[in-house]
Amino acid sequence: MQLVVARIGRAHGIKGEVTVEVRTDEPELRLAPGAVLATEPSSVGPLTITAGRVHSGRLLLRFEGVADRTAAEALRNTLLIAEVDPEEVPEDPEEFYDHQLIDLDVVTRDGTAVGRIAEVSHLPYQDLLIVRRPDGSEVMIPFVAEIVPEIDLDEQRAVVDPPPGLLDDSQAEIASSREDS
Repeated sequence: MQLVVARIGRAHGIKGEVTVEVRTDEPELRLAPGAVLATEPSSVGPLTITAGRVHSGRLLLRFEGVADRTAAEALRNTLLIAEVDPEEVPEDPEEFYDHQLIDLDVVTRDGTAVGRIAEVSHLPYQDLLIVRRPDGSEVMIPFVAEIVPEIDLDEQRAVVDPPPGLLDDSQAEIASSREDS
């Protein structure tokens, strides 16, 4: 199974280094020197990482055959893709790979069906579960423990405890009518 583990950003310096937007919880494993990664677009790769370091809070990588700023800049916006065994799971039981979450049924604590996870969106400060509702609409649910307290892979479901208004406006109206009482 292929997983997107990073997106190449701008060139850094004149020796072929690039900044990367990390999209994996295991960069030390997936983005280590020696790793060979497929790319999107595929015509750019595969790319072999020769060196990596953190500079001012950003991960910088250098690739085999990319020796100057011009070559590094040509890689901008390329996705880096790692081949991962579908049976592999993260060491931390509170972490999940995207493919484990896609297609899970989403229900509230009381068992009300919300929909099904269609996508996991990785943003700089938190991940979002994109949930497709039965009517075809989508709702974005922050993937944080307070809102998604349980992922049950055996039962193929994610339990959510949404704050008022997250799933629909009627919840916000119910909450505000409770406050007015």
